Amino acid sequence: MSSNIQMKSPRERFDITRDDIMAMADYEKIRDARRKEIIAAKKNRRVAIGPYAMVYFESYDTMWLQIHEMLYIEKGGEEQIADELAAFNPLIPKGRDLVATLMFEIDDEALRKRILGALGGVEQTISLKFGDYEIPAEAEQDVDRTTAGGKTSSVHFLHFQFSDEAAAAFKNTQGDVMLSISHENYPHMTLLSAETKAALAGDLA
Repeated sequence: MSSNIQMKSPRERFDITRDDIMAMADYEKIRDARRKEIIAAKKNRRVAIGPYAMVYFESYDTMWLQIHEMLYIEKGGEEQIADELAAFNPLIPKGRDLVATLMFEIDDEALRKRILGALGGVEQTISLKFGDYEIPAEAEQDVDRTTAGGKTSSVHFLHFQFSDEAAAAFKNTQGDVMLSISHENYPHMTLLSAETKAALAGDLA
């Protein structure tokens, strides 16, 4: 079953507007199909770094789904729509950036507390490297996600800002693209797959 969502042009996919929000009765009819479509697409936008960190590169589609899921589950109506648009539109790439959610996924509570307690400032140590370019991550400043005691949050929202030249180089590179965390207590890196590189290149419209 197709969700029959009308595709927007790349420049129209920088923000989700009120007109993009479906009535919940209509969304319910296509919910399962739309979730399957976007979950499949997200496989090429998910990158593990080391044993605990997972980076999810966001897009118009992932945020569209997130907003609709929040509205569907919480049933907050028109007032909630404005709040969700304000919360999630900043996480849509705008053509010269990549946007990611970094999550430290640690099931064991004691281990999670110990690991996060030693990773203060980790959000300042993340970068993308390719060719002659290194793009540092810039963390969302909505809240302070590192405490004075040096404990970090399990979730961070990151932006990788590209110049025109860097965007062109990323889209055309045939070489490796490395995503790394250089924190002294979590020094890990990984190479992006060809599929992930292609998916992210599409964000740099």
